[in-house]
Amino acid sequence: MDTIPPTLLMILQLAASVVLVLPVAWDREHEGPSMGLRTFPLVSLGSCAYVLIGLSLVSTDEHEVMIRIMQGLMSGIGFVGGGAIIKDSNHVRGTASAASIWVTGALGAAVGFQLWELAITLSVANFGVIFVMTRLKREMK
Repeated sequence: MDTIPPTLLMILQLAASVVLVLPVAWDREHEGPSMGLRTFPLVSLGSCAYVLIGLSLVSTDEHEVMIRIMQGLMSGIGFVGGGAIIKDSNHVRGTASAASIWVTGALGAAVGFQLWELAITLSVANFGVIFVMTRLKREMK
């Protein structure tokens, strides 16, 4: 069985990191003005890219280096997600989008590490929670 050339594999991983977040990105785009079709794919793409860069610079045995990359991603994505949270007097909105953007970053990192089952599970779970719970929340009101 032929293996996929490394450059093609990286391109496929970057593409997969975008495709897997499109359902949530589409839903968020239709739900509000904060984040959507541009932000979610870019966060996932960036997370995947940083993991791929890290993997190309260090050996897979250097776990501490990869842990530091993951810590940086988690903090940076938290900052991006914080931009989605809007407070008006006694009302806060955008927290679901902020949390979802954090999951999106984890998804991109999972793709970068070729943890396909985890990436697909995160995609389905993120969309499921956002889509189903948003509709359920509306019904409860």
